[in-house]
Amino acid sequence: MDATVTKRWLLARLYEPEQIIVDCRFTLGKPQAGRDSYEEEHIPGAVYLDLELDLSSPVGGHGGRHPLPDPEVLAARLSKLGIGNDSRIVAYDDESGMNAARLWWLLRYLGHEQVFILEGGFSQWKAEKYPVTNHQPVRVPSTFEANVQPQMLVDVHKVQQISANMEPSASPTGLSSVLIDSRARERFLGQEETLDKRAGHIPGAFNFFWKETQNADGSFKNAEELQEHFSELDQDAEIIVYCGSGVTACPNVLALEKAGFKNVRLYAGSWSDWISYEENPVATGEE
Repeated sequence: MDATVTKRWLLARLYEPEQIIVDCRFTLGKPQAGRDSYEEEHIPGAVYLDLELDLSSPVGGHGGRHPLPDPEVLAARLSKLGIGNDSRIVAYDDESGMNAARLWWLLRYLGHEQVFILEGGFSQWKAEKYPVTNHQPVRVPSTFEANVQPQMLVDVHKVQQISANMEPSASPTGLSSVLIDSRARERFLGQEETLDKRAGHIPGAFNFFWKETQNADGSFKNAEELQEHFSELDQDAEIIVYCGSGVTACPNVLALEKAGFKNVRLYAGSWSDWISYEENPVATGEE
């Protein structure tokens, strides 16, 4: 089954007991806005997970702006919400799927495959007259046991190694290891930076803006369209994906897997972690 589901698909299964719907709405710079929106109205039965309080660890000297949560801490939070190892999770947000994709990636990192993203997010759901409510469900706690998949992740040392061995290239075609920067073009080039202390990108990285994996309505492009989008990449290459803080990289991971790539890993700390090490070089422009 695809990693995304349609509104009609979810409506038909809205009250199935094994399913947990998770509202992941969050606005950077307005940390209470997502929860406020959830409390005002949400998809019936949905519980709420906060990007910074639940899906990240506290910020430290390294690890970036959204460090990964401790697996056991997240597992305990999921258990409290009634999410167990047999649950089917459908996540949504109102940010083109970037926060929902963070939860999608995290659950798979914890060994849970039954997790999906709602195409189009909450605003489309509401605009098309699907049901909403302000009732917050009472969930019976369950047991979620983490089975961490370390192969899905790389750390700064691995990225340093790949970057240092990268020869200047105009194309990733033929490369066995590829660094993909998921941020907007102007941030990649170092022309604009409003979130992090330094502008630019990891030397040797290639820019594939995460929003270009989606259609105008916020749904993900189909497998054939994504294969065309990533056609410069070799299917058997090791692909390391990063962004500013490890959040918007997740939709790119999903899109790459949807396009058939098998060896895709996340640099979770991303650019904000990279620049926390003074010795790490920074590239700007087209290199």
